Amino acid sequence: MLIHTGTARTVSVDLRLAASLSLLAGAINAAGFRSLGLFSGNMTGNVSALSDHLALGDLRLAFWAVSLVIAFISGAFASALLIEVGRRRGISGIYAYSILAEAGLLALIALADIGLPAIRSDPLVLVGVAFVMGLQNAATTRISDARVRTTHVTGTATDIGVELAILLGNARSQSGRGVVRDRLILHLATIVAFLVGGIGGVLIYGWIGGGLFLLIALVLTALALPDARRARAAHLADPRG
Repeated sequence: MLIHTGTARTVSVDLRLAASLSLLAGAINAAGFRSLGLFSGNMTGNVSALSDHLALGDLRLAFWAVSLVIAFISGAFASALLIEVGRRRGISGIYAYSILAEAGLLALIALADIGLPAIRSDPLVLVGVAFVMGLQNAATTRISDARVRTTHVTGTATDIGVELAILLGNARSQSGRGVVRDRLILHLATIVAFLVGGIGGVLIYGWIGGGLFLLIALVLTALALPDARRARAAHLADPRG
């Protein structure tokens, strides 16, 4: 799931990637909103909030809105840079390592949230989570050639509308319609997983607070570690590959 890239990926692999990581992203995003009323993965909403705060002269909230956007971009930049370096060095497991880095950062945030109750209401925690979300989104976008975008619901919803129009308009050959149908299923699964994850995130955060982030970090590790190990074993078996 986190080794093969581009056209080497099958529909089922992309579907598993979208369902699993969108589920977790939805949980993180909704938990942040429940906790502080801010989104860690919705940059459209944060930019809209920024314009509202600036227009009303609320510079404090404007500062946090722009901080979330900058953190998300920084996370995406860090992930993409890590991936570029890894690809140049022929590290096939670089995407798995990127997700493991996300898990590690999220675990640190969770431990800080659990161990330091005073910071739970501090938006700085959510800024850290936004960095993590940017990191994840960049990794999934790169590995799937932008077919999977775990937090970009607006773009995914647009894709669904376009794909429905193509299918209903009967504007493609049978093989072309099959490709569009596969993408439609992928994008529908992404949104449904994000929604279900959001519901679960709100409920679980209400029960265990920052422990939710630690739980998600463990799930991310379980998803990425097998691929990282396989890539490492393959490299040791054939260092030239």
